[in-house]
Amino acid sequence: MADQRKAKTPLARLLLLTACAWIWSCHADNSGPSFSCKKVEDGSIEQMICNDSALSAQDRQLAEVYTAALAKANNEYPPVLKAEQRGWIKGRNECWKSDDKRKCVADEYRLRIAELQARYRLVPARGPFAFACDGNAANEVTVTYFETDPPTLIAERGDSVSLMYRQPAASGTRYQGRNESFWEHQGEARITWGYGAPEMHCQRAPLQ
Repeated sequence: MADQRKAKTPLARLLLLTACAWIWSCHADNSGPSFSCKKVEDGSIEQMICNDSALSAQDRQLAEVYTAALAKANNEYPPVLKAEQRGWIKGRNECWKSDDKRKCVADEYRLRIAELQARYRLVPARGPFAFACDGNAANEVTVTYFETDPPTLIAERGDSVSLMYRQPAASGTRYQGRNESFWEHQGEARITWGYGAPEMHCQRAPLQ
C-alpha cells in the first residue's frame, strides 16, 4: 500500500500544480483589460491601460456594459452601436495629446459607460417627467433620469434627443449635453436646446 501511495504522489502533485496554474492564469486574465496586451505598441494608450489595474478594470466594465447594450441594440436600425464604439476607441486613444493622459482615459471610460447605461436602459431610471416651456406646447421637454456614474438624463424635445451629464451646481441640479443644458430647482427648469439657442423657462407638467 505504501508503494502505491508513493506512486500516486507525483501524479497528485502534477494535478495540484496544474490546478494552481489554471487558477493563477484566470486571475491574471481578470486583472488585465478586455483586449489582448501582447501586441500593443510601446508608449500607446493601450499599453498604459494594460499597465494600470484601475484602467484595466474600467475597460473590463465597459466591455460588459457594451455587450449588454449590444444585446438590446440587436434590432437597431440603422445599426450604429458598433461604429460608434470604434469611433469612441479612436477618441480614447487621442488622449495621448492630453497633459494628463491617465485622467483623460479614465474620464473617457467613465462617461462612455454612463452613456451606454442610460441610452440602453441598463440601470434604474426615474421618469419620464414633462416640462412645459415658455407657455408653448411645441417647447415641451420630456426628461428621464438615470442612476449612472456620473448621473445622467435623457431629454427629448420633438424628434430631438439629448444625453446630458450632471455638473456641479450651487443650487438645484444642472446637466450639460453637447449643445443642450438643463437646470432644475424646485420643479422649475431652465433649458437651452441647441448651440446659441435662447434659454427657455419651464415648469414641471403632467405627461399627456
